[in-house]
Amino acid sequence: MEALQFTLSGKDAFFKKPEVNTYHYYTFGQIHKVVLLGMFGAILGYGGYAQKKWESPKKGEPAVEDYPEFYERLKDIKISIIPQNERGYIPKKIQIFNNSVGYASGEQGGNLIVKEQWLENPKWEIYLLLDGTEAEKIADYLLQNRCVYFPYLGKNDHPADITNAKKVSIEEISTEMTVLSCMYPKGTGNVVFPDDEDEREVFKYEEKLPVRLNGYTNLYEYDTFCFTNMDVHIKTGTLYRLENKILTFY
Repeated sequence: MEALQFTLSGKDAFFKKPEVNTYHYYTFGQIHKVVLLGMFGAILGYGGYAQKKWESPKKGEPAVEDYPEFYERLKDIKISIIPQNERGYIPKKIQIFNNSVGYASGEQGGNLIVKEQWLENPKWEIYLLLDGTEAEKIADYLLQNRCVYFPYLGKNDHPADITNAKKVSIEEISTEMTVLSCMYPKGTGNVVFPDDEDEREVFKYEEKLPVRLNGYTNLYEYDTFCFTNMDVHIKTGTLYRLENKILTFY
């Protein structure tokens, strides 16, 4: 089996959470699958939310699943993400700036003061399972440094830096317990905490992240993801080995 491996990074990033308060817009702490699919869609030139012509079902007709073009084409792609920031934690900082386009605010002068929480110097190692036409197409574009639309990390204020793209061979393995190198859905297995004689400095990062879009509302659906250097007792999912790394794709 082959996979595409590449490094994804940037000076900053903003993956907006749908939940906001009066004062700030908050970001997810990691890149998630829906954002990655959107980035791949931009690279390939697929339409997004703005290009989608949404149609409401007629009275008496059942609702049907309906997605933006990028998600409809790419939703079955399998990815694996390894955070490169220490222990998976990416520093965050509130950024304050003015949006003065004139129609940004109903206040006098049309100026809106925006407060956003940005990730600082994020970096990930991304793997894309090459098991279909769309995945191969993405690989071809990245290996040739091509794109239709410039990729960014959540917003066009945050350019994405994609480097070190290459195809790698991965081997499917079977094991009951291992240290997973990547972020994984929590249901994949149970973390096994070390005993007192284990001198490792262990860590565990956990966050609820979007994993798919709902076909009827196009709102995020979530799963809890973990990233740890402790052993995991595997309950479900397929594991792959790449040199000294153990990966799971979702």
